[in-house]
Amino acid sequence: MAPAPRWEHAVVTGGSGFVGSHLCAALLADGTDVTCVDDFSTGRPANVAELRDHDGFRLVEADVREPFAVDRPVDLVLHFASPASPADYLRLPLHTLETGSLGTRNALALAHAHGARFVLASTSEVYGDPEEHPQSERYWGRVNPVGPRSVYDEAKRFGEALTAATARARGTDTLIVRLFNTYGPRMRGLDGRAVPTFVRQALAGEPLTVTGDGRQTRSLCYVSDTVRGVLAAAAHGMRGPVNIGNPAEITMLELARWIARLTGSPSRIRFVERPVDDPAVRCPDITLARDKLQWRPLVDAEQGLRRTIEWFRTAGADGADAFHGPGGEAPAPTSGRRADPPGLPG
Repeated sequence: MAPAPRWEHAVVTGGSGFVGSHLCAALLADGTDVTCVDDFSTGRPANVAELRDHDGFRLVEADVREPFAVDRPVDLVLHFASPASPADYLRLPLHTLETGSLGTRNALALAHAHGARFVLASTSEVYGDPEEHPQSERYWGRVNPVGPRSVYDEAKRFGEALTAATARARGTDTLIVRLFNTYGPRMRGLDGRAVPTFVRQALAGEPLTVTGDGRQTRSLCYVSDTVRGVLAAAAHGMRGPVNIGNPAEITMLELARWIARLTGSPSRIRFVERPVDDPAVRCPDITLARDKLQWRPLVDAEQGLRRTIEWFRTAGADGADAFHGPGGEAPAPTSGRRADPPGLPG
């Protein structure tokens, strides 16, 4: 894997979210100061509670849909702000679209003003319901632009287009990472994604609700592997897009049965209606990440699921929906500074 540069100061938008909070912790552990920017629409201050006493950590409450500034030099901007679960982006459709468009513009402006490396957290959802399997970065996708899922899919596709255009037109140092299904501690039990939903239901003894016939597949990557891949790509200097995910594929019915077994739950399977535009398959081709970054997932599914289940047992069945973190009170965010946008030249 490429050696990581010594980033001095990183800004992580959406840093109190599930993946963002793990990213903040990893950066701090590597000696990088971190400014976490979040509006807490879906993230939780409790997710970064354990970071509150770190001298290099600052939590700022701000909405990235509005221009924002940072009052010290920045050399890395990681744009992870966005509702990312079905429950969130269907509840916040306009917020999701604006975060992917206006929020990406403002995060790019910050990176450009500081001469910083910019990383866009995109998603496997840009591939839609794919006709190519597994999905490589060369595949352009098959997305319904007006369906209920389009608010997330198209927000990320636009974010990719804006990031690529900014790199070409203004020379900003950018990277696009396409994250496939990621799971692990700090997920919210009610966020609508398969792993936390099945774990919450299994621990509560409720039926595990599998959509459709359960034969649709996903590829699950444990959060520490996802974070390691993102930081490796950031260090490499590539522009991407690059897939970060686990190519081990599993059906949703198999996943539900596996979680029931690992939790020791008596829960039965209950089949429910499949969501509109739900992809039939999802599996990354990680050839690019493996060859260029020497990256591959290290945590196998059973190990990752056991860790996740144990976290939910400790946090409560609802996970981060009800969890306030170790040590009690979450850190109080500082007020976000509203400022004129740093501005993209031209």
